[in-house]
Amino acid sequence: MQSQNSSAVSKKEEKGRNIQVVVRCRPFNATERKLSAFNVVDCEHARKEVTIRTGGVGDKATKKTYTFDMVFGPTAKQIDVYRSVVCPILDEVIMGYNCTIFAYGQTGTGKTFTMEGERSAGEQFTWEEDPLAGIIPRTLHQIFEKLSENGTEFSVKVSLLEIYNEELIDLLSPSPDVNEKLQMFDDPRNKRGVVIKGLEEITVHNKDEVYQILERGAAKRKTAATLMNAYSSRSHSVFSTTIHMKETTVDGEELVKIGKLNLVDLAGSENIGRSGAVDKRAREAGSINQSLLTLGRVIKALVERTPHVPYRESKLTRILQDSLGGRTKTSIIATISPASINMEETLSTLDYAHRAKNILNKPEVNQKLTKRALIKEYTEEIERLKRDLAAAREKNGVFLSPENYDAMSSKITTQEEIISELTERILLAEEELKRVSELFTDSKKDLEQCASDLHQREEELVLTISDLKETKQKLSEENFIVSALQSNEEELYGTASRLLSTVNISTQDVTGLHAKLDRKMEVEQHNVKMQDCFSKQMDCLFNQIKTSVDEQSIKQKEMLDGYTCEIDNILNANARILRTTVETVTESFGNIKVIVRSETIRGVDELIKQQSLCQEAKKELLERVEQYKTDMEVKITEKMLPSFGAILELSNQLKVLFQKNYALADKMKSVKEEMNLFFSEHKESLAKIHEEATSAFTSLQDKHDSLKQNISKTSSQHTQAVTQVISCLQNQLNLLAVDTQKNINSLLTEMGDIQTSADSDKQCLVNHCVAEVENTAAQESRFASAAEKLVDDLQQLDSEGVQAAEETTGYCTYLRNNFKDLQHETSEWCGAAHGHAEFFADSQFKFLEEYRSLVQNLQQ
Repeated sequence: MQSQNSSAVSKKEEKGRNIQVVVRCRPFNATERKLSAFNVVDCEHARKEVTIRTGGVGDKATKKTYTFDMVFGPTAKQIDVYRSVVCPILDEVIMGYNCTIFAYGQTGTGKTFTMEGERSAGEQFTWEEDPLAGIIPRTLHQIFEKLSENGTEFSVKVSLLEIYNEELIDLLSPSPDVNEKLQMFDDPRNKRGVVIKGLEEITVHNKDEVYQILERGAAKRKTAATLMNAYSSRSHSVFSTTIHMKETTVDGEELVKIGKLNLVDLAGSENIGRSGAVDKRAREAGSINQSLLTLGRVIKALVERTPHVPYRESKLTRILQDSLGGRTKTSIIATISPASINMEETLSTLDYAHRAKNILNKPEVNQKLTKRALIKEYTEEIERLKRDLAAAREKNGVFLSPENYDAMSSKITTQEEIISELTERILLAEEELKRVSELFTDSKKDLEQCASDLHQREEELVLTISDLKETKQKLSEENFIVSALQSNEEELYGTASRLLSTVNISTQDVTGLHAKLDRKMEVEQHNVKMQDCFSKQMDCLFNQIKTSVDEQSIKQKEMLDGYTCEIDNILNANARILRTTVETVTESFGNIKVIVRSETIRGVDELIKQQSLCQEAKKELLERVEQYKTDMEVKITEKMLPSFGAILELSNQLKVLFQKNYALADKMKSVKEEMNLFFSEHKESLAKIHEEATSAFTSLQDKHDSLKQNISKTSSQHTQAVTQVISCLQNQLNLLAVDTQKNINSLLTEMGDIQTSADSDKQCLVNHCVAEVENTAAQESRFASAAEKLVDDLQQLDSEGVQAAEETTGYCTYLRNNFKDLQHETSEWCGAAHGHAEFFADSQFKFLEEYRSLVQNLQQ
């Protein structure tokens, strides 16, 4: 398993490598401090994280965090960035790789400072040891030191290219014309590379020449002051360093190893409104932003792995084509500002950089050239230059006008770009086809392998099933045999156990039998002895018993005589006691009869007394009810009758009001019927007008069509007659002309009659419409007057209804107060009646309790 994982990791490393992205945040500058900007960027060098506080000064919870390969804060020095980022890349360049480092970010965030650096004041340091020196001088210095230490033969060539307004300019050209434009072509040896025609490559012999070259290029580079940067770069610069190193193989063959390092200083993206760029500077900013936008689209397309990547939409992306998604090892240094006023641009830069992390390059070591191949390449180049020189001296080449030459050059360039793009598409299609073919082949192989495995597994499954059946059969047989053996074994075991127990029992029985026989013999002997002794003792005892019986018979006789006397005495005493008891019972029965009679008489008296109490309570309760009835009648007569009279009066008023409403409703109904009648008549008249107009226009259209047909027919007849008459006599022509004129005059007369009829119908229609309009206006005035009168009646009824409602409210209030008083008095009377009832119930309960106790005493 571990071996598989390691092989997968090695394959992934061989397949591709992500672009390294580094973020560097510069310190605050004077402009930002003057504008009172606050810090929104936190750089964690150890955790490789950049955190942006997007919520403002007070809100520290709203954050956005990005993770990169390396992060450098505002306190980081030039040497720290160089050692962490560039030193490992420089070793790979010397190993023969193509490497690219480019700085990307907003204008004024330190891209040029990071790439080129500055000179310290006082010139107390050499350029390569200056702490403010950037990546380019430090890189060339270290290249010479490393190659010199290795002791190998090498040569270093440098070029400095500027991309200004989508034009290529050589900054190291010896020509005094600083605006000389260069042309770019696809490299035939590298499908993703380009060749800059006429680009000057200067051989650097030692590190002291480097600074002069840098100063020479910096003097020609386009810079200008903006509100955001006093020395803002207005172009992109590409500093390329090509190293040729000689190696000797084991066989003694000399090879040339080539490594290339591109250091790109991009112009910063800028907001024209904030940078203050106008006119020429604004056009420069537009061109810069356009190329950076294309770079962003290329990054997005590479990350999303779309089939088409827009490399050719910008010169910058075309030059960086091999660095983005190609065979080059690439690192991006994203520079940002910590100030809150630049937070938008900072977030945009970090988003682009974070997205670029996912771009996958496939680095490859450059092919090593033999000395012979390199000499052959140089020889071919010299021959080509000689031919061009000879043609220029002899003037035997092709001469064209500048306009034709420019047109031909632009056409060739366009065709080359189209051919390159089509070639790229073909290559992509071929790669896709190859990938699909490989995938199909692999899938087919996998399918065949799976099919063979499946067939093999099916055969194994069939064998396994047959083995399983046989095994199950054997297992069932063995189980049957085992169960039979077990049953037999259990039976034998049971039989043996029973035999053993029988043997044990038999042995115990035999032992007991012998012991019993021994005991029996001893008992028989003892019995014989005891029998003799017992016979002797029995004789003695019989004699004694006989003597005792005689004595006892005498004693019993004497006792029986005594008992007879005692029983006679007891019977006499019992007879006397019985007579005394009968007399006592008779006397007690008479006393009980007297007590019962007296208690009964007392209970009857109590009941009569209780009945009288009930009669008195009933009489009192009836008097109270009668008094309450009288009071209620008086109160209803005094208080309720006026209220009911008022309610009856209010009811009469409401009845009158409802009658008026009914009259008003009848009036509304009559108005509605009149309006319905008017609108129905109006609708019928309009329908009649519509029908008349339709029929009139239909007849006019029919007459017009017939006239048109007659005219066309007459014209055709005239044409035919003219054709015939041309070949005949002239007098017939005149006669035909007269007939034609007559026909036309008759037709014109008929058309005039039709026009007169149409005018009369139109006038009639207009008159009818005017009459209907006047009728409608009259009906509208009548409806308006009726509506006004209806509104007045409704308003009067509303006022009367409001007055009646107010009177009803007053009567209802009076009636509610009377009912409240009546309710209060009823509650008081109910309370008194309830207390009287409770008193009566208590007296009844007391009487019943006394009566119950009396009955209990009577029972006792």
